[in-house]
Amino acid sequence: MGSRASTLLRDEELEEIKKETGFSHSQITRLYSRFTSLDKGENGTLSREDFQRIPELAINPLGDRIINAFFSEGEDQVNFRGFMRTLAHFRPIEDNEKSKDVNGPEPLNSRSNKLHFAFRLYDLDKDDKISRDELLQVLRMMVGVNISDEQLGSIADRTIQEADQDGDSAISFTEFVKVCPLVFFLSVPFY
Repeated sequence: MGSRASTLLRDEELEEIKKETGFSHSQITRLYSRFTSLDKGENGTLSREDFQRIPELAINPLGDRIINAFFSEGEDQVNFRGFMRTLAHFRPIEDNEKSKDVNGPEPLNSRSNKLHFAFRLYDLDKDDKISRDELLQVLRMMVGVNISDEQLGSIADRTIQEADQDGDSAISFTEFVKVCPLVFFLSVPFY
């Protein structure tokens, strides 16, 4: 299985993905094998439906938001490289020192990139702000019917009140960074 995956990935592709994402050769090979097993259309890309068949994402209350993170605006397919770029956000921050290139771009799993990734999970309309309604929608996804709408509204109001420093009744990325503890809830169910 591992040898099949490595023969389908060219060595230069593997090295580029390794450099870009920080994943090791064996991790890339394992993830490529997982990618191809998810690729039901056998066309070298994954659709949203392919992701929805992953049990860990199907039961995750933010599964749809995480799935959406794999797709560029207007796209309905993701290739292996895009798949790996998104997964790199889930790698532990400690791995950065091994793969840091002082002349290269910031690692995809840097604290800043992880925070941007998390922020985008909440910023449903992609306007670079988290409104009360967006916060409520995400809270509903996370807790379902276990908390009343009134309680959720109170949580959203208090969160906005605590985070909103410029008085616009929304949370900007800068405000999000100041109040968001980086206890990352994201785990990689793919390998």
